[in-house]
Amino acid sequence: MNFHPLFNTAEAKDIKDWIVEIGRRVYNKGFAAANDGNISYRIGENEVLCSPTMICKGFMTPEDICMVDLDGKQLAGTKKRTSEVLLHLTIMKHRPDVKAVVHCHPPHATAFAVTREAIPQCVLPEIEVFMGEVPLAPYETPGGQEFADTVVPFLKATNTIILTNHGTVSFGKTLEEAYWKTEILDAYCRILILSKQLGGITYLDEQKSRELLDLKQKLGFDDPRFHLENCDLCGNTAFRDGYAEACVPAPKSEAFAPPPSYAGYLQPTGSRGQTDPEELVRAITDQVMAAMK
Repeated sequence: MNFHPLFNTAEAKDIKDWIVEIGRRVYNKGFAAANDGNISYRIGENEVLCSPTMICKGFMTPEDICMVDLDGKQLAGTKKRTSEVLLHLTIMKHRPDVKAVVHCHPPHATAFAVTREAIPQCVLPEIEVFMGEVPLAPYETPGGQEFADTVVPFLKATNTIILTNHGTVSFGKTLEEAYWKTEILDAYCRILILSKQLGGITYLDEQKSRELLDLKQKLGFDDPRFHLENCDLCGNTAFRDGYAEACVPAPKSEAFAPPPSYAGYLQPTGSRGQTDPEELVRAITDQVMAAMK
């Protein structure tokens, strides 16, 4: 089944090589044991190249790669397409800017998925600038459309999602960008786990947190906190509507101290406004009273 005209073009050959390379990186990093994980790239308006089912990502060859349409029907390739490709296709349908998707099971990030532990914010500058809040999609049995749909409520505001009791999915305009998101997330989760063993994490103060968001905006990166009124900088509130749509409670932090409440990041006209003095007084009073208790 190799008859599709896009399947053997020079561009397709290059993308197949990249899928194989990303597969090797995922496997060598320990992000995908045995046959775990899958990788895809949208090469046409209705054509997507993807990894096959039941193959180790560290041992793929370009000849193993398949092609499917946006509904999951296989168009080309000698091996059967991955069973979880519907997750990739759902992301691409809802996010036309996305071309590449990487799904795997990085162990440190997956530990947060298994415990349903919220990923703390306002801790590392690189995470604030290049990633932001990471939502946890609800669990569903992998493979079907119901599983694929679990990420839909969160797609507008992130390129990285943790799949509860499963793994992660990251996406972007290139395969390398999609893979980087996974690597950054797992490295961060590992740092958090090590920090917990040493005694806990230290949050950045409000001024430094705001400076990082200003830097992020200057670099041209988007963030849900730029658009939400009264958004708490570190309180994991950017995806509250997504959790409500998914009918699941927002994840809470059990392993780490609750994030500080830096409320009042106002964005009513698309640029950060000023915190209302009365709100600031109330916030400070609430924190003082909580400390006294």
